[in-house]
Amino acid sequence: MNPFFLFLLPIALVSAQDLRVGFYDSSCPQAESIVQAVVQKHYGTDPSIAAAILRMYFHDCFVRGCDASILIDSTEKAKSEKFVGTNRSLRGFKIIDEAKSKLESRCPSTVSCADIIALATRDAVALAGGLGYDLPTGRRDGLRSDVHSITLPGPGDLISDALQLFKARGLTLEDMVVLSGAHSIGVTSCNQIRTRLLRSPQTGKFFGPAMDTNFRDKLQKLCNTNFMSKKNPEIFLDQNTSMAIDNSFYSEILRGRGVLESDQELALDNSTRGIVEHLASDNDGFQKKFADALVRLGNVGVLVGSEGEIRKNCRVFNTPS
Repeated sequence: MNPFFLFLLPIALVSAQDLRVGFYDSSCPQAESIVQAVVQKHYGTDPSIAAAILRMYFHDCFVRGCDASILIDSTEKAKSEKFVGTNRSLRGFKIIDEAKSKLESRCPSTVSCADIIALATRDAVALAGGLGYDLPTGRRDGLRSDVHSITLPGPGDLISDALQLFKARGLTLEDMVVLSGAHSIGVTSCNQIRTRLLRSPQTGKFFGPAMDTNFRDKLQKLCNTNFMSKKNPEIFLDQNTSMAIDNSFYSEILRGRGVLESDQELALDNSTRGIVEHLASDNDGFQKKFADALVRLGNVGVLVGSEGEIRKNCRVFNTPS
């Protein structure tokens, strides 16, 4: 179970009227192209940033809603979300900083950090082979970054536990399975899966859901199942088309080649297997569903209108006047 699985309070999805496509057309006409150019520049030298930005988006929207709370740095008085648990391995913050700096030069105090994350995610997805999509904007930045709010699905969660987290955010079972397609370009580390590569001393069986034998042998050689090992290599969650957003991830888990327990369970659980099979058979359908699910995720718990603020620096709250 995820150590940050805490009590849940519903985080509402906003109505379509609260956000709109082209929100900055008048106030900062080049806002979206500025973000796109920054993301494209960094992707050109490091394509792995697509997965990093996509993961940042998920971790921001899934905790307090899409309010850029994940960007706040800790202070002497308070630790922020960024430096707790699995958030500590997030990266890509300098890309958001660069986009914000350019936007502040062009349109001061206009474009929120929350919208920058959302726009950067859309651009990263397209660069990695995903479908381009219209993104409603108009989010404002939150005024809290609370470590006690962290509730993220973990790699060992049961389907039912993970679904409870998604439902608390107004998302469906299909959304959960579709958004797992982000793992088509994701990575994990050997430390996250070493237990799964070992046999139970009581039963002699391997821990976790079934895994293709040849694939397990490959991971055992890569990871070294000795827990005292200081090596902690990264592993692509989709071993087939590791740098492309496509439906190969679903075909892989149907073959027993899911790296994370939670991914493999999607192909085994009766409630999700049918969705996995459908996505594995239709890449165009997956691409459309993935884009739609990202937009729905981006509507979770947003601040609009006069709520929150527009940060001048994404890493710190504005100084009260």
